[in-house]
Amino acid sequence: QVHLVESGGGLVQAGGSLRLSCTASGLTFSRYGMGWFRQAPGKEQEFVAHISYSRSTDYADSVKGRFTISRDNAKNTVFLQMDSLKPEDTAVYYCAAGPRSIFSITIPAAYDYWGQGTQVTVSS
Repeated sequence: QVHLVESGGGLVQAGGSLRLSCTASGLTFSRYGMGWFRQAPGKEQEFVAHISYSRSTDYADSVKGRFTISRDNAKNTVFLQMDSLKPEDTAVYYCAAGPRSIFSITIPAAYDYWGQGTQVTVSS
């Protein structure tokens, strides 16, 4: 059984930082690309960041320069370092594993496995 478990969410003031973690089990972690998505109230799920098995990275324009995705294969964990947080970043953040194509990394349906999400709230 594949499980992805997010942690690190919480409440911060605008300008603050959080680091999210997602630990995977039940899969060969080093073979998978890993992504972060988020869903704000009343909005559709949106792509945030992706890191490939070779550690190449991609970011949504809205978070570029503020967020950093990384991975520790020895710990089966992917991280999302979030700096200079804005109220617009408030959302439930989800990690996901296994995009089927490098051309589909921004598409939720391309991922095989999902975590339950962790709430990030940024106050103004």
